[in-house]
Amino acid sequence: MSVAVLLLLWLGLLEGKGRRNRCYFNRTQEYCTCYNLSEETAGSLIQCLAATVVEFQGGDLKKYIAFPIRDLDSSTIETLGSLIVQKIIIGNVLVPEILLARVLRFFSYTHVQELAFESCIFQGTGDWSDMDGQNLPILSLSFHNVTSAPLTGQEQAFSSLSRWLQTLEELAVTSSHVTTLPCAISRVFRALRSLDLAQNSLRDGSLTPAFCQGAFPQLQELSLRHNNLRSYHNVCESVELLPKLQRLDLSHNELMADPSSSCQWPASLQHFNLSNTGLDEVPTPLPLNLTVLDMSHNHLHAVDISLSSLKKLFLNQNLLQAIPSIRNCPMLDTLHLDNNSITELPRGEVELLGRLQDMALADNPLSCSCSEARALQAMGAAGHLGQGWPGDYRCQSPAEYQGWPVAQVPVSVLHCDPAAVVAPICVTLALLGLAGA
Repeated sequence: MSVAVLLLLWLGLLEGKGRRNRCYFNRTQEYCTCYNLSEETAGSLIQCLAATVVEFQGGDLKKYIAFPIRDLDSSTIETLGSLIVQKIIIGNVLVPEILLARVLRFFSYTHVQELAFESCIFQGTGDWSDMDGQNLPILSLSFHNVTSAPLTGQEQAFSSLSRWLQTLEELAVTSSHVTTLPCAISRVFRALRSLDLAQNSLRDGSLTPAFCQGAFPQLQELSLRHNNLRSYHNVCESVELLPKLQRLDLSHNELMADPSSSCQWPASLQHFNLSNTGLDEVPTPLPLNLTVLDMSHNHLHAVDISLSSLKKLFLNQNLLQAIPSIRNCPMLDTLHLDNNSITELPRGEVELLGRLQDMALADNPLSCSCSEARALQAMGAAGHLGQGWPGDYRCQSPAEYQGWPVAQVPVSVLHCDPAAVVAPICVTLALLGLAGA
């Protein structure tokens, strides 16, 4: 059997029904897509030999469960080793785990670094003993919208895969109804740097075992967005054992800001996303060493933050009626306040705001008094108001300028303070009159 046919069988490509049954190669992108190939049409797979990314769509592997898979001969191993493919995507395939367990080890002969399963169904259980002590070059593994048996009870399978999984650097399991991650499984991932568990069914009680002592010791990025988390305090307690965590995304969870506690976030945490979490007050404690904090799309009425290292603060789409003080955030260079209820700049901090590199106040009911309009126009002219300026900056008051673009409000001295211009003229004329007399 040819190498092409072997690859088709290993990657789950069977006869299609009413769809294109061949591979299509995009030479510019070095991307090859194969649809429901059969053994008879497997010849078109040769087009994919020059691709760095190969995508397989459609298939059912059940009929190949009993297919004999023998060890590869030296020529086949050499052929696999010569392929330049770095990423494989497998979509809409029914995968019996017993077959996947038997063929996964053959990836050790390739240079594939990324493996992604999308909208696949994993059926049954596999005998993973053949993977004991086996290395694989795959560093990034992702599952999106997949159906499989619960992770509880799969500890033995993960133990057999541990030689490979302890070198994995990126793992994503999204939109796959995950409810728990057992501690024994979490401890297998010794080198994992990025973990994405978005759009699952994780609850507060799921986190403690998932991030137990010794779990994910190298983890830097963690996404828990779109789950069923409720307790801000519980999340804090659950991740405080992650010593290298730098980025945490809790967005799109309905969090409750619990009473202040002694819980301490990892000192390494720098990027914190709390957007779309239903917060009506700033939760405490906040991580002490944050550089980026996103609390946009919430119900905040007031914000009082003191973080010496904070550089970027996103508070757009809230209910703020005043710009929060930034005196206790000396490193801040970005402040987004779009779509709030802010009318004017804070007295005493206009100069501080003017030093920001990126200030956003679009779609607020702004007062266009001379001082307010002049300050905003100066920031806009300096390029500090960024996206939305000038079109989305409009006056709410005074009545004579309601609906006007802030950029068009007259702010000349003659218009704003005519006495300052007229008085010197009058004095000069009076003096001239005296001199003439």
